Amino acid sequence: MAWDPITRIIGNLGIYTKIDFNQKTVLECKSTSSIFRGYSVFMRGKDPRDAGFITSRICGICGDNHTTCSVYAQNMAYGLKPPPISEWIVNLGEAAEYLFDHTIFQDNLVFVDFCEQMVKETNPGLLEKAEQTEAPHASVHGMKTIADIMRAYNPFEGSVYKESLEMSRLTREMFCLMEGRHVHPSTIYPGGVGTVATPQLFTDYLSRLLKVADFLKRLVPLNDDVFDFFYEAMPGYEQVGNRRVLLGCWGSFQDPDVCDYRYETMNDWGRAMYVTPGIVVDGELVTTNLVDINVGMRILLGSSYYDDWVGEETFVPRDPLGNPIDQRHPWNQTTIPKPQKRDLKDGKYSWVMSPRWYDQRSGDHLALDTGGGPLARLWATALAGIVDTPYVKATDGRITMDLPKTENHPEMTFEWRPPQWANTIERDRARVYFLAYAAGLAFYFVEKGLAEVMQGNTKTFEDFSVPDDAIGCGFHEAVRGVLSHHLVIRDKK
Repeated sequence: MAWDPITRIIGNLGIYTKIDFNQKTVLECKSTSSIFRGYSVFMRGKDPRDAGFITSRICGICGDNHTTCSVYAQNMAYGLKPPPISEWIVNLGEAAEYLFDHTIFQDNLVFVDFCEQMVKETNPGLLEKAEQTEAPHASVHGMKTIADIMRAYNPFEGSVYKESLEMSRLTREMFCLMEGRHVHPSTIYPGGVGTVATPQLFTDYLSRLLKVADFLKRLVPLNDDVFDFFYEAMPGYEQVGNRRVLLGCWGSFQDPDVCDYRYETMNDWGRAMYVTPGIVVDGELVTTNLVDINVGMRILLGSSYYDDWVGEETFVPRDPLGNPIDQRHPWNQTTIPKPQKRDLKDGKYSWVMSPRWYDQRSGDHLALDTGGGPLARLWATALAGIVDTPYVKATDGRITMDLPKTENHPEMTFEWRPPQWANTIERDRARVYFLAYAAGLAFYFVEKGLAEVMQGNTKTFEDFSVPDDAIGCGFHEAVRGVLSHHLVIRDKK
């Protein structure tokens, strides 16, 4: 069977499979991309200061994540440490982006598969059982049965479906307060931001955040009720999308008290991020060291339409700490497109290469999963046990998220632990829990930003000049997974 394009995700994605329906197993699966993006080609020779504005156009979903990541890489290359308040502003913008994306993705895209209309058409017996099953958290979200929740997610008609669209407007407003424009920011630059830091900026953001948090206090238990029902009502459903636990997270939300963007201290400020970077293999946290993560990165050709660059110039033979850098590392990549006919049988079939992380322990090139983004972020952060704020804490292999009192709900605490499976339901569940995580951190970032303003620290930018030659790298979490930018400057280009 083939699905090409999968428009609910992106128009250039195609999936080609061979399925044994008798055994209910997928025998073979190949994913393809029909678009050559080409950014690593046409960024050559450009003024590096334009990189953030140009690379944001690589995606209409996570453009701001690319801008932010590009700015991180440029800060390193230019030797910049932005004013602390600018980091809190960027953190607030990125938190709003997570809140926007995960709400609209979860409630308006994912839950189409769990809504009454879909279940009625595909599994009417399950809907009948849902009608008879009381929702465990009915006292919190107000819906008596599981079927009531399913109806609330019916596209264009359901109450939660429509309320989520309203939340997407609020979260976009929150984002634009901090980064100027969604989804291609206009006020995020190397050295800081162009956003004017005032008390009103943060209170305008906070007033919207309180409404979003009020909504999330119902959303998390709504999701839990539906997902737990599917496990109970459909034995074996836990195997849907189940895979080996191979997770990668590059970290998110800088701590300006620690982060100076120097490569030599990258392990320290990486571990100080409010989402901890990490690689999890078979449930074990292998590393939280951004230097190790960076050095282990490889870009393999796989089944892509490119010629090999092994014989091309090596731009960065060693990193600033003296670690050898592989020719297949992003710093040394020379993109050589080779258009050709798609050959799904024995040849090339995609414009996407195969990013891997080299595990020195085993010699394997690991195809790390992001779990859609949130699963890897929560898993790595929980196992690391480093994050400690008044609203979000990672301790004892778990994460607690405390959301303060809002208009319709008291203070609430949610807890996330690494699940038994890395399957479809747990990827979806992690997304709604990361909404609570991002909201909790946003409350903290508002407090930190307001404190800077009240102390008179309203400078948001450090001037700089572009060096003749430099390298830099930036690590971030796009809404749906790991993101890194690698920069090599020669003659200011």
